[in-house]
Amino acid sequence: MKYTLRQLEIFVAVARHESVSRAADELALSQSATSTALGELERQFDTQLFDRIGKTLRLNELGQVLQPHAVQLIEHASEIETLLARKTDFGPLKIGATLTVGNYLATLIAADFLRLHPSAQVRLSVHNSATIVQQLTHYELDLGLIEGSCRHPDLVVEPWVEDELVVFCAPAHPLAHGRPVSMLELAGQDWILREQGSGTRETFDQALRHFTGNLKVRLELEHTEAIKRAVESGLGIGCISRLALREAFRRGSLAEVHTPDLDLRRQFQFVTHRRKYVTAGMREFVALCRKMTAGVARSDLIELPFIP
Repeated sequence: MKYTLRQLEIFVAVARHESVSRAADELALSQSATSTALGELERQFDTQLFDRIGKTLRLNELGQVLQPHAVQLIEHASEIETLLARKTDFGPLKIGATLTVGNYLATLIAADFLRLHPSAQVRLSVHNSATIVQQLTHYELDLGLIEGSCRHPDLVVEPWVEDELVVFCAPAHPLAHGRPVSMLELAGQDWILREQGSGTRETFDQALRHFTGNLKVRLELEHTEAIKRAVESGLGIGCISRLALREAFRRGSLAEVHTPDLDLRRQFQFVTHRRKYVTAGMREFVALCRKMTAGVARSDLIELPFIP
């Protein structure tokens, strides 16, 4: 073969970072060695894989076709190396989770995974759904655990467990009386909501798609805990996952607002790139996720340690 795995590894890193210097830092190589290896790969086949725009390298059409094949080959080679070394643990695993999944479920699953496989490495990053989808399409993550919908043609989505949002308020709020609340009443409230691009906001907006009025969105926040604190302080009412609220409801620090006119159900989902090789570590992590939710109808019914 005219190419080496090292050359492909460098190509993939440069494609991910769109920069030779950042790829060199990731691979612990000098910038000159990285640039030379990439140049040799292109010269060997008398082709170009990138469009050079100033100091930025953007994959051209051929580079975009090559990228998923190179990623798969490198991951296959890594598993072969593990087998030859007779290792029983998995290599590095890059997981991306949206906020509710990341804060309340994924960290516990990652801990179980590491207890079972002490030599493995897990990098868990928590972002909103839009960011997770973008990172998956750029091969920056192995697996995504998301709350929102995903319609990207390059990604494969599998359902995991049902989740439900709930409208909530402070215990002293006028809506904290237990009776059903109409859309007209809801429209008159100040709202504290997640930001656009989050799965929670997408589900909330979808539930209100037939509502022709305007909500008074007083504050948009990126973190569920910040929303809970703002609502507790009396700034308005909010809408996040029951999973994130179940301990607050149990303590009585927050109260559910009953909204029979709103369908706030959704699914937690697994997302992978359809052209990415599914490693043994990815399969094991998904299996642990499904084990946690086996026989459970909804996320807030999962048996978990105390969630403050």
